[in-house]
Amino acid sequence: MIPLVLIPGMMCDARLFGPQIDSFSADMPIILAPINDHDTVAALAADILSWTPDRFALAGLSMGGIVAMEVLRQAPERVERLALLDTNPLAETDEVKARREPQIAKVRAGGLCGVMRDEMTPNYLTGGPRRDAILDLCMAMAETIGGAVFIRQSRALQTRPDQQGTLHTFGGPSLVLCGRDDALCPVQRHELMASLLPNAVLEIVENAGHLPTLEQPETTNAALRRWLEA
Repeated sequence: MIPLVLIPGMMCDARLFGPQIDSFSADMPIILAPINDHDTVAALAADILSWTPDRFALAGLSMGGIVAMEVLRQAPERVERLALLDTNPLAETDEVKARREPQIAKVRAGGLCGVMRDEMTPNYLTGGPRRDAILDLCMAMAETIGGAVFIRQSRALQTRPDQQGTLHTFGGPSLVLCGRDDALCPVQRHELMASLLPNAVLEIVENAGHLPTLEQPETTNAALRRWLEA
């Protein structure tokens, strides 16, 4: 079976996709593509393409979805199918670019944990019994990855391109999925992506925010399986 390449979000690692790896790893090769080593989306995508197989299914969440769209732009012939989770096809606005600067300064001064705890993770999740455990996991992933990566990823997001044209030209099976309560990448962004992709299914996950892979893993896994089998 064709490999599944998973691209995690900002300051996340394979633990973001833990329930998906558990569910699918018996059926197909799964490749986790870190996005830690470059400060542009183009370079991150090119790095992934330099070592991944010739053809693969591609799924990315949040910043991982942004990089996935650039992988698709650079090498559409290598992407068999595409899943975009809780992400954004648009270039970053000047307002959001400016908000990143004080965060970068704080992290450069050693304040990664404070930035993640006070400014980043509060926007990730909706309510629910898993909330505290998932927030703890997000903090653990960020501490493992470290401040230098936070700065590189912030710079990459600031300069990311608009990918609406990229999506419009991809005809493979596509899944666009988000949590109903995603405050960072709202449902309207996903409706836009689904309207651009010629062969897309839109899935809205109830009782989930920005991280449905962890908040509602069973529902997310069912949607991903339908996409992989389409």
